[in-house]
Parts: sequence; structure tokens; C-alpha cells
Amino acid sequence: MNNIADILRKTAVKADVFFSGRLCGIQSFEGNDKGHLHLLRSGRLTLLLREKQKIVIDEPSVIFIPGPVEHRILANQSEDAQLVCATVSLESHNRSLLLDALPELLCLPLSIEKHIGQTASWLFEEAFSESVTRSVMIDKLSEMFLLQVMRYVLDNNLSQGGMLAALSHPAIAKAMSAMHRNPAHNWSVESLAGEAAMSRSKFAATFREVVGTTPNEYLTEIRINQAQELLLSQKPVNLVANEVGYEHGSALARIFRKKLGLSPKAWLKLRGNA
Repeated sequence: MNNIADILRKTAVKADVFFSGRLCGIQSFEGNDKGHLHLLRSGRLTLLLREKQKIVIDEPSVIFIPGPVEHRILANQSEDAQLVCATVSLESHNRSLLLDALPELLCLPLSIEKHIGQTASWLFEEAFSESVTRSVMIDKLSEMFLLQVMRYVLDNNLSQGGMLAALSHPAIAKAMSAMHRNPAHNWSVESLAGEAAMSRSKFAATFREVVGTTPNEYLTEIRINQAQELLLSQKPVNLVANEVGYEHGSALARIFRKKLGLSPKAWLKLRGNA
């Protein structure tokens, strides 16, 4: 569990406020590569998601969409929707694992979760302040907001699987922490079962049930995420491969192509770092 906490400490959250005021008509929000945070201060609006999913919100609420999900917000003039909106970016080499664990959408009335709403309100107030500490305050409040959301997800059993779900299972959390602590180690299902103090068969079945994937698949995700971070720091592919648990660069390239459809160099070029 301590190692999962370390992962969260290394996750930076950036919020960029781009709208504040009365909403009238339809506002579309592209997925791109970012999430969105909306705070309905008063009035009424309708949230439209893909597959024609429709949610009507008629009380002060926080709407948090952590990943790149296209959505639209509709409000008529008579509904007097007062809204503040921001894009949200998770900056971490474990970003994909965090997004997989969080719900696609959280809509929390402030009457139910006042602390999350209070932090969101502070964040938006800072966005329009003239203080010299404005940018630092926004960053810190964004990180606090994410931690509050994660705690709410855990306390209410809303996790979609992955690292957050594992926190509710002490034995699986031990094995997961071992993988995050040393992803380059030559882990096997047997050795991970030993970390969890479980039999091999029991561990494999329980891990898949709790996390939603196999131990080997999860380890591969950790290694790819760490490799991406190291590649962005301009380390050679062969060195990166060794640091994340592969004998040579060609082995890492095979995994990259299988999971991402690109070689490490092609992925770097796509990111504009080649």
C-alpha cells in the first residue's frame, strides 16, 4: 500500500480553466488527450455522453471526467446554468493504470460530497485571481482534488479495477506493490503468489478477479509505462529495455508493437521527441 501511495505522490495534475459563466445552448467538449472538470454552481443542465446517455443535473454538483471522453452539455436560457469548466491532465508514467481504475464519469452533488466540491470551488476561484501564487495554488488544489476523488472511489467501491481495487485486498496489494517497486525483476506468477502469501492458483484467480487482468499483463503495463517515461528523458532504447526488465531493445520493441502498434522510436516521433 505504501508503494501505491508513492505512485500517487509522483502523479502531477494540471487543470486549465477555460470557461466561467452562464451557459446557454450546447457546448461540446472533445476527448483529445485530457479529462474535464465541471462545477455547476446553480441552475440546471443536461450532460450528453456517447451512446446517447443523458444525465440531468439540477443541483450544485461536481462533474469529473478523468479521461478523454467526448461529451456535450446542454442548458436552456430559462435553466440559468452557472458553470465553470477546466481541462484536467494526469501527468504520470502510471497514467493509463490510473485512468483504467477510475470511473469514466463521476457526478457528485455538493450536498453529498462537500469536501470535493469545496476543493473544486477553491481551484476555480484561484484560476481567476491575480495572486502571484496563482499557478502553484491551482496545481496543489488539483492534486488535492484528485486525491479526494480517489478516496471517494475507494470508500464507495467505485473502482473499475486495477491498482485502486487492489487496495481493498491486502494480499493482492502486497504483490502489486512488489511489481511497482521493482518492475525489472524477473517476476513469475509463483514468486508474486509468494509475495501475497497465497498458492499459485488462488493468487492467479484472485488477482484477475480483483484487478481485472492477469499478473503478467499488469506487469507489462507497468513496464511499458515506465519505459515511456525513460524514453521521454532521451535514454537509449537498449538501456531503457534493461531498466524495465527486458534483455535488449528488440524485446522492448516487440512489446511496444504488440501493445501500442508502434516501435519505441516511432512512439517517440509521434510524441515529438525524436
